[in-house]
Amino acid sequence: MGWNTWNHFGCGINEDVILSAAKALVKTGLKDLGYEYVLIDDCWQAPHRDPKTNAPVADPHKFPHGIKHVADKVHEMGLKLGIYSDAGTKTCAGFYGSLDMEQTDAKQYAAWEVDYLKYDNCYNEGRSGTPLISRERYAAMSEALNATGRPILYSMCNWGEDQPWNWAMTIANSWRISGDIHDSFDRYDERCPCESVLDCKFAGYHCAITRIIDFAAPIGQKGGPGHFNDLDMLEIGNGGMTYDEYVTHFSMWAILKSPLILGNDLTSMSDETWSIISNEAIISVNKDPMGSAANRIWKKKLPTGGDLQLWVGWLVEWETVVALMNTGTGAINTSISIADVFTDGVSSNDSESESTRQSAFYLYDLWEKEDRIAGKDDGDRAAIRTARGKYGRYEGIVRGHIKDVYIKPHQTRVWKLAPVWGAQESKQALRLQRKRGARYEM
Repeated sequence: MGWNTWNHFGCGINEDVILSAAKALVKTGLKDLGYEYVLIDDCWQAPHRDPKTNAPVADPHKFPHGIKHVADKVHEMGLKLGIYSDAGTKTCAGFYGSLDMEQTDAKQYAAWEVDYLKYDNCYNEGRSGTPLISRERYAAMSEALNATGRPILYSMCNWGEDQPWNWAMTIANSWRISGDIHDSFDRYDERCPCESVLDCKFAGYHCAITRIIDFAAPIGQKGGPGHFNDLDMLEIGNGGMTYDEYVTHFSMWAILKSPLILGNDLTSMSDETWSIISNEAIISVNKDPMGSAANRIWKKKLPTGGDLQLWVGWLVEWETVVALMNTGTGAINTSISIADVFTDGVSSNDSESESTRQSAFYLYDLWEKEDRIAGKDDGDRAAIRTARGKYGRYEGIVRGHIKDVYIKPHQTRVWKLAPVWGAQESKQALRLQRKRGARYEM
């Protein structure tokens, strides 16, 4: 979790922009919620490398005190600093890249006490086209970073080219799965031409969030603790979407276990923007130790266009996150079957399957704030009580269905289910053992 310069500032960066963002993370309380990385994207470089050592050099006008100075200031705030380079001869903005200079550049990043590297894919000299060729190119930087002895989070940005979800988990902490994001909910753009991530030959850019969500659907199973599918940086607060669309953006990135990297101007964000990116209930799903991305259970076409999608993910302590996303243009009243939620988690034994589907669950709405403290008259235990004013309102006990669900156009509703362990429904009765991954193990 953190913040990156590119989506809002592009090449218009300097030392003051970076340090002001770092101060804003602390002042607004976002640091305390887990946003810890301050990431300098492209355009930090001087026009040329050091003529004697070939080491990378920061632009002296943008960073008059150097990157090490910025790193020290960021570290003093209890945050971490990230930097950008490219697995090509040039970066995407035309500065020098790190291809075949991996050892030199990694040593310099470590000397600057950098904590994170975003590694792009422009000007790669044709060294792509098969998973093996791309892996070798990106593994060179992985090995160089490890050789420095400094822990540096390695974020591959090869846009999903050559299916990195099949090989990057052994060399990187995260890998991009698509072309660059655009601040749009569902606008089609020829510059993001692929309709499926599985056979995408040209990732492009200007990808709407619903296109990226579709890309993420089949490959969630490839991620896990310490290695994640990266759906690209967040656009919340940049003005291209409505409140409900930004809630969908944040919710889906969270339950799909994408890194949550903010891309707005932190020094002038609205209360509405802050209310979205500070939702602790949604953040806790993203940070859940199981590291299991949600699966899309079904996707149903709507008569007026768009679709309704059910997503389900497993959490620790036997809990489950459930999300319903409406990409259509009309509001919908519906219900969600518990049988659909647990379609992957039932025994082959019919009686046990029925027991699972009819079990009772505490229901929490992760986008509603608690406005009361649960009492004994609700039949609840202390464990389900939620502090007043926090997201994750307790909605009662459900069995069979989540009923009376109203969902607006482009909205996503998110709930958490926690099992009721009682005399009639116990762990032994459910007979479900969750392990890390996308499904139950019986």
